[in-house]
Amino acid sequence: MTLVAVRNLGRNKLRTVLTMAGVMVAIVTFVLLRTVLSAWTAGADHAAKDRIGTRHKVSFIMPLPRRYLQEVRDIPGVKSAALANWFGGKDPKHETEFFATLAVEPKDFLEVYDEISVPPDQAESWFANKTGAIVGDALAKKFNWKVGDRVTLTGTIYPGDWEFQISGIYTATRRSVDRSSLYFQYDYLNDSPQAATAMHDQAGWIVSRIDDPGRSAEIAKAIDAKFDERDVQTLSMSERAMNTSFIGMISAVLKAVDVVSIVILLIMVLILGNTVAMGVRERTHEYGVLRAIGFLPKHLVLFVLSEAVVVSTLGGVLGILVSYPFVEKGVGRFLEENMGGFFPFFRIDPTTAVAALILAAVLGLLAAALPAYTASRLKVVDALRRAG
Repeated sequence: MTLVAVRNLGRNKLRTVLTMAGVMVAIVTFVLLRTVLSAWTAGADHAAKDRIGTRHKVSFIMPLPRRYLQEVRDIPGVKSAALANWFGGKDPKHETEFFATLAVEPKDFLEVYDEISVPPDQAESWFANKTGAIVGDALAKKFNWKVGDRVTLTGTIYPGDWEFQISGIYTATRRSVDRSSLYFQYDYLNDSPQAATAMHDQAGWIVSRIDDPGRSAEIAKAIDAKFDERDVQTLSMSERAMNTSFIGMISAVLKAVDVVSIVILLIMVLILGNTVAMGVRERTHEYGVLRAIGFLPKHLVLFVLSEAVVVSTLGGVLGILVSYPFVEKGVGRFLEENMGGFFPFFRIDPTTAVAALILAAVLGLLAAALPAYTASRLKVVDALRRAG
């Protein structure tokens, strides 16, 4: 049956090619949208299991007292802890380009985030330079920054021009870290006139490394209990939960992308179904002849379904083959270099490729179901009366 279906594809080559192209475009679009979703949630999916984030109980944008850092370190089960403060700087030469800028205490920060890899000599240079900063390799490539360069950023939360010297360029050994961020010395920010009042000795959040991931919930509860009677209370959670809370802020956008990816496949079904129906109408007389010489209705159903599955599967294979260079090498590289804060690792998940191929075949069957049923219900006499 499949061999007959393949031979039938050559009867109207233009229609077959256009149908396969339609399936291919639908699959490429589906893969792209699903990759956007998986890349956006990569921070949560690949979060370290032995890290806990602690923020202000009311809102993430409200700061914590810096002194809380040492108290968190004293909690049983906490191996190390580091603070971070969102800076919000922009490069005046690239005002429309977004990248994360954070003030941290270098040694503590690199201890907690051991997946951030900095050459030892560059790390020592950063430790010793109050205005020093390290940048991700993706960000350095994008702006053509090199070790030793002096960079001036315009502050948004902390106004004014801030000069930094690139002490090092880091790489990431796991997908949990953005390769398009700039980290600089917390003391440089804390000792500045801009932070001399309300923001002095304040931290945006605290990240702790724990000795037993299985006790994550217990240790998080202990941290919050420590500050439960203070004026500033905390909310602690696993790194995965914290990253997921960030994603929750844009849940409507992610849901829309999810829905659109499904709609694309439904459009593919309609296109494929229309093509199969046209083929069935054109071959009505042939089906009548087949019935007259002994073929059963189930044989006609298999002819129609096989042809649809072959077209949709071949279109799906082409879609997957096109997706890798287009999505990973094209769109993916662009997003990693220009929107690394949102898409630090833009790669097609193998499960997405497999799902797309399976869906192409299954939806081909669904698209051909009604035309196949129509073919099976043809009466021999009526079918033979039709010329085409």
